[in-house]
Amino acid sequence: MSTYGRQDDEWDVLVGAGKQFLRERALMERNTSYTEMSVTLARRTGCPAFDFSEQAKRAAMGYLLGRIVHETHPVVGAMMSALVIYLDANDAGPGFYQLAQDMGLLPKGASKQAREAFWVQQVGRTFAYFRAGGRL
Repeated sequence: MSTYGRQDDEWDVLVGAGKQFLRERALMERNTSYTEMSVTLARRTGCPAFDFSEQAKRAAMGYLLGRIVHETHPVVGAMMSALVIYLDANDAGPGFYQLAQDMGLLPKGASKQAREAFWVQQVGRTFAYFRAGGRL
């Protein structure tokens, strides 16, 4: 089956590499950008980099991050995708908040301040989990 032009086995490889990359960033207690994650995953997996030129193409990265969160949230207790931010911003993308709402972690209609506090909490929990020796 093909999702966003990639086969299931390619997505599985990207999810595994993405979890590892976010774990490494968490151990350094550093965020990353969508662009850095895309370039790193392409280099590590040999899969094509993500194309951010159009919204429909950017959605593929959101799909990847969603899969990572669904696989790791029960273990980490946080949304690891919180570590991925826009290049010139200090915040997660709208897909992060939508996923949090869909998962029942953030109330629908949360204020900008509440969303920001939730994001900071998720980053802190991710850092703390790996700082304490947490594994995936």
